[in-house]
Amino acid sequence: MKIGCPKEIKPQEFRIGITPATAGEAVRHGHDVFVQAGGGAGAGFTDDDYRAVGVTIIETAAEIFATADMIVKVKEPQPAERAMLREGQILFTYLHLAPDPAQTHDLIASGATCIAYETVTDERGGLPLLAPMSEVAGRLAPQVGAWTLQKANGGRGVLMGGVPGVGPANVVVIGGGVVGTHAAKIAAGMGADVTILDRSLPRLRYLDDVFGGTFKNRYASAAATAELVATADMVIGAVLIPGAAAPKLVSRADLATMKPGAAIVDVAIDQGGCFETSKATTHQDPIYEVDGIMHYCVANMPGAVARTSTIALTNATMPYMLALADKGWKVACEEDAHLLDGLNVHAGKLTYYAVGKALGIDVTSPQLALKI
Repeated sequence: MKIGCPKEIKPQEFRIGITPATAGEAVRHGHDVFVQAGGGAGAGFTDDDYRAVGVTIIETAAEIFATADMIVKVKEPQPAERAMLREGQILFTYLHLAPDPAQTHDLIASGATCIAYETVTDERGGLPLLAPMSEVAGRLAPQVGAWTLQKANGGRGVLMGGVPGVGPANVVVIGGGVVGTHAAKIAAGMGADVTILDRSLPRLRYLDDVFGGTFKNRYASAAATAELVATADMVIGAVLIPGAAAPKLVSRADLATMKPGAAIVDVAIDQGGCFETSKATTHQDPIYEVDGIMHYCVANMPGAVARTSTIALTNATMPYMLALADKGWKVACEEDAHLLDGLNVHAGKLTYYAVGKALGIDVTSPQLALKI
């Protein structure tokens, strides 16, 4: 199979979908790999690094899309990229379709087969291709939140760990999954007073058993959420419903109860955000203020640490990429129901229920799509 990896063009996106190590594995499996010139520079990989493992370097994205049977990326295809997709081509990347009707309609119109990293599952019910970036984003959230809290950036001027005689920052993490757990660990490690909220009692028991007094946990009732948000210096939104739009858990009215200059970090912004006042921002212009509350809502947070993120992501995606290339997407998905869960669009049909529900689009089951 011909595997193509274009340079990412989303603003301040420095990751790349294939590392030299990943490419070398594909070449050893007998596949032809094409990478756009300069595509790996943001993550610290040179064109010569790719050539050394048998990759062909191509100058333009247009040539990549025209040549490849499968396109492997990091972020959702931008409008110019969607226009280059063709019928029968495989797209393997993050999609986050639920809050993005324009992308969804373009992918359906393209006739391509689009498999989303974020909805591939595993035998434990986890999301193995989302988890590495959730780990990165979770660990990064307190770091960028601490920066947002600095007075020069509009924040309260509160130090995460405080100093002797002055208390630490009060940090609330909404969601106890992968993002939330990693965010709570790092915030607590920075010395903050951390409380994590979740609606799963088994998850809360797990967090209590594993982390003990490292951070506190509370059941995420509406009353508890409102109480904690009102006293927080920083609120980290870490809620995920796989493939669906994130629920809005903090309203604009709730901002009036918060401390002036408090910081919101919305890690769920890729899925539309879990704060009513969230809107996607970029690394170049990451924060904005609403009613005196500072919002950090960068839609590709892991791109800030591109080398770590790229290696972590491709460690996870490589086995699936090789299965798709070795067997073709239909056989690979017939043999692996968890990979089939990643199928979002095929042959002009939407194939993921949560996206269809969010956008009001008819859905064809992925099992039926295998027969198209």
